[in-house]
Amino acid sequence: MTPPLPHTAEATLGGCEPVLPRTHTIPHYLEQAYWWAYVHPRAVHIFEREWLVNSILFGNYSHLRDTALAELGSTVTGHTLQVACVYGNLTMKLRERLAPDAKLDVVDILPIQLKNLAAKMPADERVAMIQSDSSALPMADASVDKVLLFFLLHEQPEAVRRGTLAEAMRVCKPGGRVVIVDYHKPKLWHPMRLLMRLVFSRLEPFAMDLWRNELSAFFPEGIRLAAKKKSTFFGGLYQMLVIER
Repeated sequence: MTPPLPHTAEATLGGCEPVLPRTHTIPHYLEQAYWWAYVHPRAVHIFEREWLVNSILFGNYSHLRDTALAELGSTVTGHTLQVACVYGNLTMKLRERLAPDAKLDVVDILPIQLKNLAAKMPADERVAMIQSDSSALPMADASVDKVLLFFLLHEQPEAVRRGTLAEAMRVCKPGGRVVIVDYHKPKLWHPMRLLMRLVFSRLEPFAMDLWRNELSAFFPEGIRLAAKKKSTFFGGLYQMLVIER
């Protein structure tokens, strides 16, 4: 594909707060490995379907979404950061939980994904959509109460994944919470084990890292955690890690 020109995000999206004016080039790994899922306009048209998102996760989307949101609170207070847009209604459900004085920032490197999310969202001054690299967030140190990473880390090369986790920890306040939902190595008997290995080998070149390693292997060294809770779902194919700073 032709290398993309840098994108500048300046417009108001979906009646939400203006996207911060930043200029970014789409990372090469996204152009090379995930053009079919996120970068090409036709990808958005194809994948932005609730039933398809649920099918890709073998019927587990709603359960994983609701379990992650429950860790943020039945009423989400303070400043929450969602790192990367998500197909489906995750962000809309998160917005419905926001307290009246709460704030939600959604960060994504792809303008097309931010525009797609904005088209799904009602106007809400509490919600801002920001074009930024997850491994170089524009937020100040210890400025966010909660961070959500929903099926993002398996799509990133190790260096970017480490950077994303380091940034999530950096911006999270002491006493704050980081919630991660992603793939996990399933049980040996899992009926989808061989299928998922084939899918990863063809379409998800970095996902096997999460089968070979615990997520904690990618955290910054010396990070201080107040608490950590790990849960697995659907025979171990999915995991949730809840970290308190």
